[in-house]
Amino acid sequence: MTLTPMRLRRSPSPGAIPAARPSRFCGIPRLGRVGLHALIGSGAIVLSVAAHAETITMASTTSTEQSGLFGHLLPAFKQATSIDVKVVAVGTGQAIDMARRGDADVLFVHDTAAEEKFVAEGFAARRFPVMYNDFILIGPKNDPAGTKGSDIVAALRKIAAANAPFVSRGDKSGTDAAERRLWTQTDLAEAGQPVPGERKGTGYKECGCGMGPALNIAASTGAYVLADRGTWLSFKNRADLTVLVEGDKRLFNQYGVMVVGPARFPQLNSAGAQKFVDWVISPAGQSTIASYKIGGEQLFFPNFK
Repeated sequence: MTLTPMRLRRSPSPGAIPAARPSRFCGIPRLGRVGLHALIGSGAIVLSVAAHAETITMASTTSTEQSGLFGHLLPAFKQATSIDVKVVAVGTGQAIDMARRGDADVLFVHDTAAEEKFVAEGFAARRFPVMYNDFILIGPKNDPAGTKGSDIVAALRKIAAANAPFVSRGDKSGTDAAERRLWTQTDLAEAGQPVPGERKGTGYKECGCGMGPALNIAASTGAYVLADRGTWLSFKNRADLTVLVEGDKRLFNQYGVMVVGPARFPQLNSAGAQKFVDWVISPAGQSTIASYKIGGEQLFFPNFK
C-alpha cells in the first residue's frame, strides 16, 4: 500500500494576517457572506446604479391636467428627450405666483395679460403662444335664465337678472380671470370696474376650486358655470348639464409657455425647461397637441408661429 503524504497547512506566524480568499463579490469590502447577503436583500447595497433621470417642474393650470392633455403630451416629450416632468396643477394665478418664487422651472398657463406682466417684470425672457381652445357656458338643459346662443355677455346679464345659480371658480385661475373680464362687459358696474358679487344675482357663488370640482358642483345643483372646452369634453359627471353659449370671439382661450428666468433663479433647471419649450413649439410638439382627442373631438389647437 502506498501512502500519500499529507499536506500540512502552515500556521501563520504570530502577528501575520491570513491571505484573503478571492470573493465572487469583487470590489466590495468583505463583510462575511451572511452579512453581505443580508445587506443586499435589504437594499442597502446597490451593485449597479442607473443614471439619475433629469427632471423639470412645471407650474400649470388645472385645465391642462384635468382635460387629460398632459397624460398625452408629456410621455411623448420624455420619449424625445428622456426628461421627466413633474406637474403642479393649480389655478393660473397660483402657478404664476409659484414661478415668481422660483419654485418651478417652466410655466404653462392661460392668462395672456398676466403672462405678459410676468415677462415685463423680468421673471421670464419671453412668452411663447403654444395653443388655444375656447371657453363655453355650461348650464341645465332647461336653461331657466334663457341664455342659449352665442352672446356670452348677454347670457351673463340674463343669469344675474334671473338670480339663477352660477358657480364661479373664484380661485385666481385663467378661467376665473376670463370670467371676471366678461362680467365687466355686462354694464352691471361702472365701466372697467369689477362687478360686485351681489350684482351678479343671488344665485352667484364662488367655490375657490378647480375646473373639475366647479363642474361637479354645477352638475349637482343645476347651476351655470363658465368652463374651458377641454375640461368639459373630458368631464364624465355631466348630469343634466349641456353647452348653452359658444362661438363668441370673447371666449377665445390662449395658452402660453415660458422658461422661468435663470438670472433670478440660477438653481432652476433652465436648460431642461428650455428643452421642453423648444419641443412643445416644434412641429413634433405641436402635432402631439393636435392629436389629442376625446370621442373624435380635438381639445386643443396648436398655434405657435
